[in-house]
Formats: sequence, C-alpha cells, structure tokens
Amino acid sequence: MNATAQETELDLVVRKRTALTPEVAELVLASAAGGELPAWEPGSHVDLILREGLVRQYSLCGDPGERDVWRLAVLRERESRGGSRHVHDELTDGSPVRVRGPRNNFPLLPAARYRFVAGGIGITPIVPMIAAAEKAGARWQLLYGGRTRRSMAFAEQLTQAYGDKVILCPEDELGRLDLDSWLAEPRDDTLVYCCGPEPLLLAAEARCAAWRAGSLRLERFVPRAAPASAEEATFEVELTVSGLTVTVPPGKSVLKAVEEAGVRVRYSCEQGTCGTCETEVVAGTPEHRDSLLDEEERAEGKTMMICVSRAACPRLVLAL
Repeated sequence: MNATAQETELDLVVRKRTALTPEVAELVLASAAGGELPAWEPGSHVDLILREGLVRQYSLCGDPGERDVWRLAVLRERESRGGSRHVHDELTDGSPVRVRGPRNNFPLLPAARYRFVAGGIGITPIVPMIAAAEKAGARWQLLYGGRTRRSMAFAEQLTQAYGDKVILCPEDELGRLDLDSWLAEPRDDTLVYCCGPEPLLLAAEARCAAWRAGSLRLERFVPRAAPASAEEATFEVELTVSGLTVTVPPGKSVLKAVEEAGVRVRYSCEQGTCGTCETEVVAGTPEHRDSLLDEEERAEGKTMMICVSRAACPRLVLAL
C-alpha cells in the first residue's frame, strides 16, 4: 500500500464554509497565495492538524480536476472527541489550518460494475468515486442511507445528477438499508464499495462473504473490534535504516518503542485506521491488528501499521 510516500504538509486557509445539512459543514480549503494543491484520486483523505495532539482524517469529496481547492464535509459528532467540534466551532471563512496528505487507503479499482453503499457521512469518499465511475462508462448504483432525508449530505446533488442510479433510504421513512437484496447476487464483474458506521460495514462483510475475494472494499474511521488473543509476548525489531534494534514489551506498541529509541516516525490516529505509520516489513511475520489492510495484503506481510500491529515471530526487520 505505502500510502504515505507522496504526502506533504501544507498551511491552507478555509476559503469558504457552507452548511450542507444542520450537522454537516463543507470546508473549501485553498492556499492563501493561490496555486495548485497536490493531486489526489477518489478515496483519498487528508489529516487536519487542528492543534497539538488533535489530528483528524477527513475524506476529500470534491472533483480531483479542481486543483486549486480541496473540499471536505465534516459531521458534528454527537460524542466528539474534539475534532469535529473544533471544525464546527473554530473554523470559519479565512481560518488557517495545517493539512497533511493526501493519502489513499480506499482507491477506486477498475471494474465493469460498482455497487456503492453509504451510511451517513460515509457518503463523502463515495461522491468522487461515483463521478469517476460515470466518466469511465462503468455501470453503477448507489444505496445511501441516513437518519433523515434532511441529514443526508449531497443527497439532492446526487439525485439531480444521476437520477434513479441513486437510491435514497432515510431511516425515518423507509427503515434500514436492505443489504440482503442489494448484495444478494455475487457478480464477478462487480466491486462493492462501502463506507459508514461500523454496524453497516459489518453487515456488508457478512452479506459479501459469498462474493469473490476482494469484491468488497471498505473504509473504516474507527478501529474494528480486536479479537481476543493470547497474552502479548516481547519481541525485537531491527531497524535497517537507522541501524538500531529495539525491544517491544507487552503493552507497548512498535511505534512507541521506536520513538523512545530516538527514531522519528510519522503517525496520526494511533488506532490502525489512517495508514500514516504504514511501514515496510523487510523480514519476519507481522501480527496485523489494523483496520486497513485486506486479507491478501495481510497474507503478503509486506507492510504493517506499527501503531497497533505486533510480531507473530521473535524478531521483525523494518525499513526504519
């Protein structure tokens, strides 16, 4: 994956803030001096570095061809840990904001057909994917659910642009999304892209269990529940770039052990969801605990998220 290779940090400003719904604000970010921003592809997100220790990831939901701005849509979370509250309460037109990225852990792969499933603010990465699928001439449909029609960002824009390819399901009117019907028939020519709250993602995983491996593509912004595992063991990590070997005891992450040895590593969420700390594995077998890598990537063992993943062997060798 190595999603962080081309990342940059930029000091941008909020060119315009708009209320898409009572709970969702769109931010249009631009350089104060003007000029182009780094290129991105559908599925990409960026980190907003809101203050020391407060970094949050938000999907880019605009047009990748619109090179002078980045567009984000941010939900005011009912149980905010500080990020969405800061965006809604502190960022207004002209506000400065430091941004890192873009990073793409949720790329739109080529396919003849797509089934898109979005729940709530999970629509944000799907919006540019739909435009790309349409441009490529692929056949697609979107199933989009939310608590109420009024709460569903981009709903009117999508239905006006794409008509009956977009199926809106406000829960107060129609109940929950009918994934049993939507994903009933596995198709080898179809990819399913799903983003939204964890119960929706788990339901999509269950319905796609009979589909061809790799057909379902998910993006999580909260870590998946960790399975019960045996007691953690101590292991060693050899760092090929810095020439150090560090010991990682139970209860300490590889990331923290490496940092304490004086090696600087870029990271953000510390939950295995953002991909910032993804690191090349030179030798050894990782014990993957992230919420990003798919089963094929886990089996290959070429990279790991060192903020949460550990070793399934006595010694790992990492390109750090």
